[in-house]
Amino acid sequence: MTSRLPEALPASALGARITAGDFGFDTTADLPTDPGWLGQDRAVDAIRMAAGMRHGDFNAFVLGTPGSGRHRIVRAILDEAAKTRPLPSDWVYVNNFDAPHKPRAIELPAGQANRLRHAMEQLIDELANDIPALFESEDYQTRRNAIEQTFADAHEEEMTQLFERARSRSVAILRTPMGFTVAGTHEGEVLTPDTYNALSDDERDTIDAAVDLTQDELAEVLKSAPAREKEHRAQVEALNAEMARNGVDAAIAGVQRAFPDLDAVRAYLETVRADLIENAALFLLREDGAQDGPFPGATSKHYAKPQFQRYAVNVIVGQPEDADSGAPVVQEALPTLGNLIGRIEYASEMGALVTNFTMIKPGALHRANGGFLVLDALHVLSEPLAWDALKRCLRTGEIAIYSPGERLSLISTVSLDPDPVPLRTRVILVGERSHYYLLSALDPDFAHLFKLEADFNDHMPADPEDLTAYAGMIAAITRKAGTRPLQAAGVAALLRESTRLTGDSERLTLNTDTLSDILREADHWADGNGHDAIAETDIEKALHERERRASRLRDLSHEAITRETLLIDTDGTRVGQINALSVLQIGGYAFGRPSRLTARTRMGSGKLVDIERETELGGPIHSKGVLILQGYLATTYATDAPMSLWASLVFEQSYGGVDGDSASAAELLALISSLSGVPVDQSFAITGSVNQFGDIQAIGGVNEKIEGFFDICAARGLTGRQGVLIPQANVKHLALRRRVVDAVEAGTFRIVPMSHLSDAIAVLTGQEPGTRGKDGTFPEGSVNARVESRLHEYAAMRRTYMRAAMEQGGTS
Repeated sequence: MTSRLPEALPASALGARITAGDFGFDTTADLPTDPGWLGQDRAVDAIRMAAGMRHGDFNAFVLGTPGSGRHRIVRAILDEAAKTRPLPSDWVYVNNFDAPHKPRAIELPAGQANRLRHAMEQLIDELANDIPALFESEDYQTRRNAIEQTFADAHEEEMTQLFERARSRSVAILRTPMGFTVAGTHEGEVLTPDTYNALSDDERDTIDAAVDLTQDELAEVLKSAPAREKEHRAQVEALNAEMARNGVDAAIAGVQRAFPDLDAVRAYLETVRADLIENAALFLLREDGAQDGPFPGATSKHYAKPQFQRYAVNVIVGQPEDADSGAPVVQEALPTLGNLIGRIEYASEMGALVTNFTMIKPGALHRANGGFLVLDALHVLSEPLAWDALKRCLRTGEIAIYSPGERLSLISTVSLDPDPVPLRTRVILVGERSHYYLLSALDPDFAHLFKLEADFNDHMPADPEDLTAYAGMIAAITRKAGTRPLQAAGVAALLRESTRLTGDSERLTLNTDTLSDILREADHWADGNGHDAIAETDIEKALHERERRASRLRDLSHEAITRETLLIDTDGTRVGQINALSVLQIGGYAFGRPSRLTARTRMGSGKLVDIERETELGGPIHSKGVLILQGYLATTYATDAPMSLWASLVFEQSYGGVDGDSASAAELLALISSLSGVPVDQSFAITGSVNQFGDIQAIGGVNEKIEGFFDICAARGLTGRQGVLIPQANVKHLALRRRVVDAVEAGTFRIVPMSHLSDAIAVLTGQEPGTRGKDGTFPEGSVNARVESRLHEYAAMRRTYMRAAMEQGGTS
């Protein structure tokens, strides 16, 4: 008597049973516009905690699969949290007049940075007009002339007295192109050499003494000229400074009144005042050429001239003056080192690179200061020095600007060392789970700087009470994508596809990007069909076309089978041969393909040869599965005798790598068939892993595997006997295409679940597997009894062989 065969699954068990009747609406246009963040409560709570946490080092890492809406949800939560935060401070860089290579950073109340910049521009424009006017005024000219006249008169008086004394001594002081010269006179005439030689010795001595004395007095007068000129310049400079001070003080007082309570601005304006007074001559420089354009020179932008850059205000962060609250939310798509921490630009002048504080540019950390910064983890990690710079800023709590060339000592030029800006930013990294786990394992700073993880779910339970909420999420996707609404039947079709995307009929995918792609394709077909709302047929058409576009390699693979280039039987019986199922992943498309698996056995020393492993085509998981089935054979059959088996296993016509244990049940059944001599029905394919107790365990890709064998059978003609054996644990994962469901419903194809190896033996051989009785033996004629009998035969043959070999050895 045979054991009861496992029953084939009905069509209703081959996927989620979601229909239009599960919804209480006609189209998704009737659903609310804000369904919330379905299925992501854990991640949303973590992001909200990061947004609200007042302690600075609670940055967050958002992890999940692409397409799950991570960026969209993060942005929405941060935008909401940012509205309740105060407007952050403004930041500017200004010139450090004492050390120009170290620009000063000044923090200002929100909205004041641009005011300060405009005030300084107006100050320079005002002084550019006022200071030249002051120095051209009648008062200045009168006082300047008085100084000039005083020093001219003093000099003239001294020279006049010197000339008078010289005349009284009969000495003349003569001006020559080379300066002054002194000569004696006689009777009012300058002595010539002949006249001088004609004089008596006493007269010559008197004249020589007078000339020497006059020369000494002239030298003294000329020696005092530089000191007098220095005093002259000092008085002129004092006058200039007084005039400049009057103009600067009057102009700068207006700026000081505009920022009365800001100590940093007051201190900066004091340094500006001192430098303006000292460098008032900058305002007296005249430009060549007439004023261009219709506007008078007084209205030109003097602050833009190169000599006045020293007084500019470089606004790094400037909030709008009319904003009253709200922190920034910055999402940096290209987080290079410069885009992250800011950069110092250079200009080429006469072949040299030069820079100044006005060429400091802000980075994303500056713009997000006081708010939130969202970064893609992979982008940050792939940019040179960016990850290191981000960690340093978070660790030190300040933004220090430097260039890669400086850091690596690749350039040698004059650069800047700007004041660092205090950092008060919450950083949110968005990445995949592998990024998070690798950083946690390999970067000791990561756990300290990113204390919160927001782990996004990939799917949610397909509970009946959640279907309408999920439909609301689909409605939100349609509105965002700009597509037609969906009919209720269209929603049901999309939800069935959603379960397939998860590989589980009891789960719905939360990959909104994929759903959006399907909806937009369905909208295209709805447009061609003239539908006002996306119907079920539009969804099915979109899914068919998506599969058709990606299925060229699948079709070639299946064609090789139908043309019998690859040998696969779909009817008849064979000993030691079985149809195993595998899944091939090409890009984003996966499809199933059957493979012929064969086993050969004979007497041996207990060795099971996995040809795939021996040829290094088998992966470690596949090898593990083979060792497990070896353990099953050794502990299930002929346990009272040594294992005297030699067996080989191979995937026929397999020329690539093999991994995974989903074929271990097929391999064990092929061995059992070969040992027992019982043929296996080739109308079936099987997938499933087996443990050492013979239990069948779940595998992956069950839908693609079933469809792969079905397509081969359908191409050859369905007989009604064909089908696939799958693990009972995989029934809940079924979400098969309509073509398979229709064939099962018509009774031309079968899907049979199995829980134990005996279920597969019964279906594939049509014979009783056999259960060991109380006497310790399997029922006579059962498959298991035949296997055990054959192993006993091998053990006896081995004993006989070993005895004969020993006797032969002893005789010789």
